[in-house]
Amino acid sequence: METTRQKKVGVFLRKDITEILQKLLKETSITSTVVSVTKVRVSQDLSSAKVYISVFPAKNTSTIFELIELKKAEIRGFLGVLIKNQLRRVPELFYYNDDSLEHIDSIDAALKKTEDPIKDQSLLEKRKKI
Repeated sequence: METTRQKKVGVFLRKDITEILQKLLKETSITSTVVSVTKVRVSQDLSSAKVYISVFPAKNTSTIFELIELKKAEIRGFLGVLIKNQLRRVPELFYYNDDSLEHIDSIDAALKKTEDPIKDQSLLEKRKKI
């Protein structure tokens, strides 16, 4: 369970990392992609943080994560400048893809299908064979 301090640090890290990533995308002229930091989980000793990033459209996810991997040290350096008054050391950042939007879209698509497996037993039979 996260302490209050971990939650507070996570909130301002999320805000600052979002700003840094937006500036990075502007510099690299990637304009058709929306990148957002959905959550940041900070370790108990505040030495590391897991950063969950959501990318839309999802097809650009690999490109964005390659860019983040290339600029990892630069991002951490900018973060150090922004949080120098709140933390003594800048946490080590680990980036993860937050694919919850893709999961929501797949559930939404399944719910919008016109097929009703309960009423149409032939559909139910097909699914059992698979």
